[in-house]
Amino acid sequence: MVNDGGSQIDPQLMGRLPGELATLGQRMHEVAADLARFRAQVDAWGAAGQVPPAAPAQPVYPHPPGYPHAWHSAPPLPAVPAAQPAPAREPWWQRDGLVSRVLAVAGGAVTVIGVVMLLVLAAHAGYFGPAARVVAGGVFSAALIAAGLRMSGRRGGRVGAVAAVGTGIAGGFLDVVAATSYYGWLPPAVGLAVAAVIACGGMVIATRWDSQPMAALVVLAVAVLAPVLADGVTPTLLAFLLLVQIAGFVPQLGRDWPYLHAARTLPVVFALLAAFAAAAVGSDPIGQHGGVAASTLVALAVAVAVVGVGTALSMVHRRAGDGTATAMLATSTVPLLLSGGVLARWPEVAVQCSLAAALLALLVAAPRLPGHTRAAIAAVAAAATLQASVGATPDDALPVTLLVLALGLVTIAGRAGSRIAFAAAAGFGILGAAQFHAELPLTALVSADGVTSSFPVLVAGVLLSVVAVLLTVTARSLGLLGGDRVDAAWIGCGVVIVYAGTAVVVTGAVAILGTDPGFVAGQCAATVAWMVLASALLRWGLTRPDRAHLALGSGLALAGAALTKLFLFDLATLDGVFRVLAFIGVGLLLLAAGARYARAFATGPRPGA
Repeated sequence: MVNDGGSQIDPQLMGRLPGELATLGQRMHEVAADLARFRAQVDAWGAAGQVPPAAPAQPVYPHPPGYPHAWHSAPPLPAVPAAQPAPAREPWWQRDGLVSRVLAVAGGAVTVIGVVMLLVLAAHAGYFGPAARVVAGGVFSAALIAAGLRMSGRRGGRVGAVAAVGTGIAGGFLDVVAATSYYGWLPPAVGLAVAAVIACGGMVIATRWDSQPMAALVVLAVAVLAPVLADGVTPTLLAFLLLVQIAGFVPQLGRDWPYLHAARTLPVVFALLAAFAAAAVGSDPIGQHGGVAASTLVALAVAVAVVGVGTALSMVHRRAGDGTATAMLATSTVPLLLSGGVLARWPEVAVQCSLAAALLALLVAAPRLPGHTRAAIAAVAAAATLQASVGATPDDALPVTLLVLALGLVTIAGRAGSRIAFAAAAGFGILGAAQFHAELPLTALVSADGVTSSFPVLVAGVLLSVVAVLLTVTARSLGLLGGDRVDAAWIGCGVVIVYAGTAVVVTGAVAILGTDPGFVAGQCAATVAWMVLASALLRWGLTRPDRAHLALGSGLALAGAALTKLFLFDLATLDGVFRVLAFIGVGLLLLAAGARYARAFATGPRPGA
């Protein structure tokens, strides 16, 4: 370096340079530290999924002494782009394919109705002969299928192709139904074979085009209009609909087509229910062709149930969340559950027992079924068991049968931890309790004429008490009761025990001693039994401080009820030694309970403190 005045080195400049370099190095260290802190903050904001805040006004650092210019500010952070407003939704009539689909479906429906009019209504008007009508319907249906297949290869022609082919297949199917059932030209076996070919062809096309609407259109057209051509619910029509149920399953393999599942199952179920209803009321379900035999209806109902359960299990095996398949599984068994109107007593019991046994075996053989499917199967099995129980058991013994079933199911629920078994047990227990009350109402216990000496009623009372206790215990072990609901459940259980126990005591006394003396003795024993139970509750509360509140309240309430019964009912109803025994027994028990509580208060803390 030289000074301005010549070639000599400026000593002041040399003295100033080391200081400026030191200042520059210190400043660079500060900038590096700031950059490290900034990067750590950005990383922390990114890990939290947040957007860094906008950068504040950037400072301009002053230059060191003697430095000729100011420090430049850091480059600004990129700005976060503002959220774009959501695009406006286009009107429904401008959406792609919506109007075309609506028009295609409407056109297909009208065309199918026209085919039916060609086959049936024209016959009534006598336009041309039956053969010409059937041939014309077949030719027209084939032309629709050919036109649809041709349209499918064109751009934008898929909607029209689906509608045309679906309409043509439905028309061809109905043409076969008319030739078989309405005109009687084809034997049922031949008609079923031809219909199977048509249905399978339609399902193959629907599968290749991956079109659930087309498959559903074929099925619904057949289901709605076939009864018109068949002149009622005939065995042939039911077989046709069963065939549709089977053929409609093929496109569902590997596809999630819930609407097709419902469309192929509901028609045959409704047709069977109509046939069962007509047979039950004694009317002719098929007009001029005569009634359908009960054995034929039951056989068809069995076939529908087998197909429905089997195909539904196949669906839920592939897609565990398929709720439609589970619903159709239960729906397909409804005709078999309601077959009692056309069968005699013991054949109906055999059918229901077979259905329940098959479904329970299925639950055991397939333990990995989804929960909703297992619940549906268990519900159907329980309904079949109930049907068999009602059919096989006399009226006075029905409470015993229902409560035995509840006892077995609640035992299974407790050991296996099954909430499904518990729900079934609760259902049978409620029905058994209702039937027990119907046999021996609470109001009947206040009169000697109302009490029956039936042995099944006596057994049912004991079973009802046991089932009530087990249901409460099992519900708590399964986690179905918690908090205050446990106390409420035990109070309800106690009410059931008091009612059933009173019925057992009075009924047993009447059965042993006769109507009048047995009724008086039974009422005396019932009052003393109430007081014994109240004393037991009070004593139990002393040993279980955590349950003292419930035990004390229940025991005092039952003791008050026993005293009320003693003074308001027993004093007027009982006579002689039974009145004396009732008063002495209740009084001694009250004295014992009071003395026991006095010792508890004197020797330790108060119960429940």
